[in-house]
Amino acid sequence: MEVCPPSLRTAPDSGWQRLMFWLMAPAPQDAAPSPSRLGGVREDFLGALADVAFEEAQALRDRIHQTHSLRDLWHLRAEVYRVVGVAHSQAEAEDRLAGLSRHFPTRSPRSQLAPL
Repeated sequence: MEVCPPSLRTAPDSGWQRLMFWLMAPAPQDAAPSPSRLGGVREDFLGALADVAFEEAQALRDRIHQTHSLRDLWHLRAEVYRVVGVAHSQAEAEDRLAGLSRHFPTRSPRSQLAPL
């Protein structure tokens, strides 16, 4: 499965907002999760770096704290992978990245035989 960035459109929180969202854009499955999830996802990213104690990891933690959206965090996944891989191993980095990827939409990869 391919992990995709969250949509720039966010899913609505209230019933009224859901109704308006449905009327204006009838494809809610394409929407990003509610921004209220940002704190929990941010904590998972910080948890992935909890036992990494060098200066570069602290700079990455600061960047994670400054994120404003799930899409911002999605862009930091590669950096988390790199820092954990340097501190531990590639296998550990892959495990932690898999845990972070559950917060983002996935899709089946395109066939290499199909034309674009």
